[in-house]
Amino acid sequence: MSKVIAVCNQKGGVGKTTTAVNLAASFAALEKKTLLIDMDPQGNASQGLGFNESQELDIHEVLDLAENPDNMTLENIAPAVMDTSLDYLKVITSGPDLAVMEIELVNAMSREHRLERIINVLRNEYEFIIIDAPPSLNLLTLNVLTAATSVLIPIQCEYYALQGMTELFKTIREVQKNLNANLKIEGALLTMYSANLSLSKQVAAEVRENLSDTVFQTMIPRNVRLSEAPSHGKPVILYDVQSTGSQAYMKLAEEILNKGK
Repeated sequence: MSKVIAVCNQKGGVGKTTTAVNLAASFAALEKKTLLIDMDPQGNASQGLGFNESQELDIHEVLDLAENPDNMTLENIAPAVMDTSLDYLKVITSGPDLAVMEIELVNAMSREHRLERIINVLRNEYEFIIIDAPPSLNLLTLNVLTAATSVLIPIQCEYYALQGMTELFKTIREVQKNLNANLKIEGALLTMYSANLSLSKQVAAEVRENLSDTVFQTMIPRNVRLSEAPSHGKPVILYDVQSTGSQAYMKLAEEILNKGK
């Protein structure tokens, strides 16, 4: 059974997609069979792995198939699972059509469980499934949280870092209560940290004070190579393995693995 980690924060620009892509790549580099599912209609996680054009079968089509549980077989889902430049990493891509799914799901039966049906078929194939959630609290995000075993929350080291956290945690509690009793908080991840900025240190201290032991020890630094990698369609570990960004995401992957022991 795989660990299914939702990377989730309704605020944009906090390093959500960067974390989903590079954490998945780091697990793959550690030879853990990993699947990245892009559930963001912007498709940035797909682009970050070099998929700049819509695929014939992406997450929108698979979610459509999942309306009927009888369609949920490995044979039907397999064409949507794409190879990447890392042997141990696969991806199910996304694109603008996924935005339509939000409307299609409104009156659908079992509308929060579409992604869960997909993952139930795939989970024995992978050790880790990482889901890049949309940057909003909508039906797509509810699907992500219903399907996940845990939530990883990236928090940017800037003013208003904790803004919106109350709403996110409220949503997580509602999902735990009504849709997924087994959902856990994997941890909060401090991103865009600058050791030479007093603001970063203040925010990091504030987040640790408010969220205590749910905050990862690993922090993701501001790093030019990390910012450049997506434009080359590569995770940072393939773009510049020696960069501080690459090393930080490897440490995060190892921290999660060690926590699970």
